[in-house]
Amino acid sequence: MNDTELFATLNTCVDGIADAIVAYRGQGYSGLRDTQYHLDLAADAVALKVLGDAGFRVVSEESGVTGESAWTVVVDPIDGSTNCDKGVPFFASSLAVLRNGELYAALVANLATGTRFQAVRGGGATRDGEPISPSGTTDLSHAIVAYSGYPTKYIGWSQFRVLGAASLECCLVADGSLDVFTTANKSTLRSWDYLGGLLVAHEAGAVTAEWDDLNLVIDSDEPRRPIFAASAELLSTIQEIGEI
Repeated sequence: MNDTELFATLNTCVDGIADAIVAYRGQGYSGLRDTQYHLDLAADAVALKVLGDAGFRVVSEESGVTGESAWTVVVDPIDGSTNCDKGVPFFASSLAVLRNGELYAALVANLATGTRFQAVRGGGATRDGEPISPSGTTDLSHAIVAYSGYPTKYIGWSQFRVLGAASLECCLVADGSLDVFTTANKSTLRSWDYLGGLLVAHEAGAVTAEWDDLNLVIDSDEPRRPIFAASAELLSTIQEIGEI
């Protein structure tokens, strides 16, 4: 499968998920698992069908591992399900492609606006086809910082946000809209939450780390606490302060 075919499949998957949301938004929890919505199940069914038919092994937040292949797609069909169900316009589909265990390609689509972030290893990162880069901010006092979790104290940022869709927040560091995205108060993320955004960030030129120096490129549900920053200087400042 070449890159054109790969992204055609990923975009078809996202298009199908967007259609499913129209039918299932506002129906609330599925009752099958805590905080799982009906729209999560509908979106996952689309992802499994499209990606499975294309021959991928799929690792999904909603259904675990499906299939066997040297190519794996780690997918969060709807990142920000509560935002989506309640009508808050900040939610996404995140698809990260691993080839023989190495992060190869990513598509993160803001399903509320249609904006799509895309990256291929060694090929840069784009937003709606245009190259992106981080802000380059080095001073925390000038930085807009976003968190997953509840920050316990003010550490000197210019402003902070808690937006509710990690994959998009990673990409907003990549395109310069945010300067830092990380976890607070021992909040954790799973691979499907950040893996697509990780490649977008790396290819755009942002820097990343993990609070416990753990490997971020995984396809399991092991918890991670990533840090995304617009510059090495800003990352170092955040690490020196420590998770709050």
